[in-house]
Amino acid sequence: MPRRRPADCCPPASRTAPLPAAERKRCVAVFRALGDPTRLEVFRAIAGHGEPICVCDLVARFDVSQPTISHHLKVLREAGLIVGERRGTWIYYSINRETVAALPEVLGKLAGERSELPPVRAAI
Repeated sequence: MPRRRPADCCPPASRTAPLPAAERKRCVAVFRALGDPTRLEVFRAIAGHGEPICVCDLVARFDVSQPTISHHLKVLREAGLIVGERRGTWIYYSINRETVAALPEVLGKLAGERSELPPVRAAI
């Protein structure tokens, strides 16, 4: 049962409309994917490369096993943050520009798109 707020405290907080279920699920997947420090750095390595990067280069950059890198790539891929392209026996990864471009809008929605908030610029 929710607690009652004191009547003399402050003006009531404004209510925000809940996100649609599909949008909420996608946001959670993106934030969960980027919430792991290694995965965040894998994403940054892919985004900072400028062109598709071979999985072998990613494995060489991190002090974790190849299966661990593969797991991180899978989570990033399932969250829609990266895409993979098979070239022979190797897979080359790049950011999913559509998803990354939508992140400022998503953050704006989460923040309630208040006019007093500074604009969010994509750094990628």
